[in-house]
Amino acid sequence: MSAVVESMRRVTGRSSSDIVTRVDGLERAVEAARGRLDPALVDEAEGVARRAGARLRLSADHTVVALGGATGSGKSSLFNALCGLDLAAVGVKRPTTSWALACAWGPDGAGELLDWLGIPKRHQVDRVGLLDQTSADRDLEGLVLLDLPDHDSTEVAHHLEVERLVQLADALVWVLDPQKYADAAIHDRFLKPLARHASVVMVVLNHVDEIPAGAVDDTLADVRRLLEQDGLHDVALFATSATSGDGLLELRRAIVKRVSSKQDARERLTADIRTVAARLAAQTGDGAPGDIASSGRDELVNACADAAGVPVVVEAIEDSSLVRARQATGWPVTKWLSRFKPDPLRRLHLEGITQRGERADEVRVSRTSMPKATPVQRARVDSAVRSVAQLVTADMAAPWATSVRSASISRLDDFADALDAAVARTDLGISKDPWWWGAARTLQWLLFAITVIGAVWLAGLAVFAYLRLPDPQGPDWNGIPVPTLLLLGGAVLGLVVSLLCRLAAKASARRRARRAATSLHQAIQAVCDEMIIAPMHAEVAAYAQCRDGIKTALHR
Repeated sequence: MSAVVESMRRVTGRSSSDIVTRVDGLERAVEAARGRLDPALVDEAEGVARRAGARLRLSADHTVVALGGATGSGKSSLFNALCGLDLAAVGVKRPTTSWALACAWGPDGAGELLDWLGIPKRHQVDRVGLLDQTSADRDLEGLVLLDLPDHDSTEVAHHLEVERLVQLADALVWVLDPQKYADAAIHDRFLKPLARHASVVMVVLNHVDEIPAGAVDDTLADVRRLLEQDGLHDVALFATSATSGDGLLELRRAIVKRVSSKQDARERLTADIRTVAARLAAQTGDGAPGDIASSGRDELVNACADAAGVPVVVEAIEDSSLVRARQATGWPVTKWLSRFKPDPLRRLHLEGITQRGERADEVRVSRTSMPKATPVQRARVDSAVRSVAQLVTADMAAPWATSVRSASISRLDDFADALDAAVARTDLGISKDPWWWGAARTLQWLLFAITVIGAVWLAGLAVFAYLRLPDPQGPDWNGIPVPTLLLLGGAVLGLVVSLLCRLAAKASARRRARRAATSLHQAIQAVCDEMIIAPMHAEVAAYAQCRDGIKTALHR
């Protein structure tokens, strides 16, 4: 960009210029549009930006004016007349301008510009070098005059050369013949496409000496009518004759004015940029994209969570928490029965996601044994993705809408695996037992010990009675023997504590399940954001960049 800015200082005489901003805007639009809009149009826009940058790096003291026309129009005669030398071959019936010829009026520096124009050295003429500079040449200082090949030549190479130089010239002079000025070839191929370039186009009706005196004005009026149909409403129109010299002075003055103003290069580049930017704008449109965050994103995450088996995992966490709580806090006499019930998380290969004391970054992530998504679940995910894309692209032009929709499904092939991996690496919050489990376990074993003591005590008394030994007098409490109180009290309290722990375990399991559901939904949302939302965001950002670049390039 610094080289372009320096070139613009020379072209415009200002430290900053809107042409620099326009080129930068077009480049940003091209970058964003690549792969999204019509490739041919994007290539053309890139070519315009590249040509503009190259032209700005070259001589700002020269103005390139190209003479174009058909066979017999007399453009070579005009070229010789303007140069004051017989440089171009003159003919009437067949093409005599086979390759472009250039005549440059100082100052030095036109050589690099002519090389960029692709003019061979043998076709370059230094007007001051051939003849000492006269006062008549000084006002043309900085002019590079091109005599283009005949655009109606039978040689394809000539057509290509004309089209190439028409794109590169700063100003264009189209020479029309009175007999063929209405030829559709020149109007359709060259004049109509220059409708946005009227400020750097001049049209010459040559050979007016061959038109009857009373018909010149009518002919010029008809030429003006055709030019207005081409969109060139304010283009300068001259009537000339290289033979009689009619109109040559007026044409020369117009060229001198352009050369002295040194604005044609800037105006031509501006017109080129605005023309191609307008075509990009036609394909891009001006509709605002919808807000992704409010375009069914929650439904998308819920659908993906359902397809990833989050409800199954949440249910398994609740069931597993209940099983483990019963094993930890149940009555020792009966809790061993719960060991025969399988842990639901182990069946899903989720039981060891976060082992106690293990760092999160050391956890090995593997595939789970979650059931595959059903066709209904997959259809719900696809529908949610389409819904988000449609809401985002409702007001966007077709090419960009297609781009956003394609981005939304670009990574769906890996989506199921990513969801499964997200579930597998999510900390479900089940690695650490609640503190009250340990307290309940200690209390249960204490009550169980009391029960056992009472049972052993009563068994000892039974043995004494069976052997008819003297009945030892044991202590009692309110008339109830202590051994009986220990046995029954320990058993009853153990069952009561077990029941209370079961109720507490249910509440705890539900809380764990809710926390796990939140964590899993966050993990699923992260996957959705990465694999569906982020690609859409990238396309929306490119759309915004393209629109902003086009707006900058079109800025008046």
